[in-house]
Amino acid sequence: MATSDQLTALDATFLELEQADDSAVMHIGGVLVFAPLPGGGTPAIGTVREHLEQRLDLLPRYRQKLNQPRTGGLSWPSWEPDQHFEIAAHVRHATLSAPGDEGEFLDWISDFYSHRLDRSRPLWEMVLLDGLADGRWALVCKTHHCMVDGAGSVDASNLLLDAEPSPERAAPRPPDGLAAPEASLGWLPHPLAPVGLVLGAGLAAAHAGTHALMHPREDLQRSRAVIDLLIRDELIAAPRSSLNVPIGTTRRIATVHVELEELQTVRRALGGTVNDVVLCAATAALRELLLARGEDPPRRGLRAMVPVNVRVEAHHAELGNEVSSLFVDLPVSEADPLRRYQRVSAAVAQRKAGGQALAASALTGLTELAPPLLHASLANQLFAKRLFNVTITNVPGSPRRLYAFGAPMVDVVPIVPLAAEHALGIAVISYTGGMTFGLYADRATIPDLDVIRDGLVTALHELARLASTTSTAR
Repeated sequence: MATSDQLTALDATFLELEQADDSAVMHIGGVLVFAPLPGGGTPAIGTVREHLEQRLDLLPRYRQKLNQPRTGGLSWPSWEPDQHFEIAAHVRHATLSAPGDEGEFLDWISDFYSHRLDRSRPLWEMVLLDGLADGRWALVCKTHHCMVDGAGSVDASNLLLDAEPSPERAAPRPPDGLAAPEASLGWLPHPLAPVGLVLGAGLAAAHAGTHALMHPREDLQRSRAVIDLLIRDELIAAPRSSLNVPIGTTRRIATVHVELEELQTVRRALGGTVNDVVLCAATAALRELLLARGEDPPRRGLRAMVPVNVRVEAHHAELGNEVSSLFVDLPVSEADPLRRYQRVSAAVAQRKAGGQALAASALTGLTELAPPLLHASLANQLFAKRLFNVTITNVPGSPRRLYAFGAPMVDVVPIVPLAAEHALGIAVISYTGGMTFGLYADRATIPDLDVIRDGLVTALHELARLASTTSTAR
């Protein structure tokens, strides 16, 4: 049993993924973009460091480092105080070259997220980036996935955010808009593949069966879901795709912005949820990519891993990883936009009704049975390409405007990490009535990221027209 300062088997997995393959870069984060300060300009780096350090006691893990940089010994690594902690080593300053347009901004953050964190220090860093067009500036944040899953806590950048332009500084705490996990902006929930394949269907079935005998009513649905998950998403491999090939470490980022109300309008007209709209738009964009590459879209669809928060209310303030996944087959072979939307919505509803997220969570718990010395050999399979083709995550952010040093936050760029042989991840976040799609890709294997970006724009317009036609016909 792990102590409060010791990594769990799941936390350690994200370290092991990096150890097994140089292309796996397991940090999470996001870019928070701000308008100029009320008097113009951007905050001084000294001001940012001083203010953050005053509030950093709210996140004590950020002053701690791993007691050993690698896993694979007789016990899991633990967190220990960094006796040489220096805020300046974690909070840096950079300036874009003029004119600081969107292309230069995306190139800069793409390079920033291409580099791993130093395991000899606390596993996070932040950059105050200025020189953006129109006097804007940004906080660019990076935290290793072994520290948190994104649903359990706010991160260091959020300690600088306020719910009003001129808040009282006497009681440092995250603003109300970020206190709940679903409103966290700096961290995004991220993928967790099931591990039944790793440990074997027999072990999983035996575990589920034994528990069911002791708790028949409690575990009937869970056991059925485990069996369904093993059959559908482990014995039947995800289709082959040019998205799932050996990749490098250099990343490329693109964004698409849309009003949340546009997605709400589609949801109201066509049924389903906002997340269904997101997944359908992503399906259409992936279809465009495959067709542009001369690939036949697989009839069974590309399999998306959609992270789900399984953290209970009592654990909301804790660090560590408590996420699971839905595995949804995206009908990329479907040419008709309405039929495509209906199939996506039905697939998601079926997965939810089958309790798949709980099943994946139950299987994930079995990794705790493996000793650290052996667990590293299992970690490689947690994000295996046979389980899924692409990660798509949708996070609700704050519906209210947030501020830092009196400057309003105007945009958020979300980031989802890439495991080995997974060339693309799509993260979506809502904020003050807008939604940002963050496309995060391996630069070498997806030089045509603009095809996906443009495909998303086209798909969202198609869905808007469908919603308008459907509403008019009623």
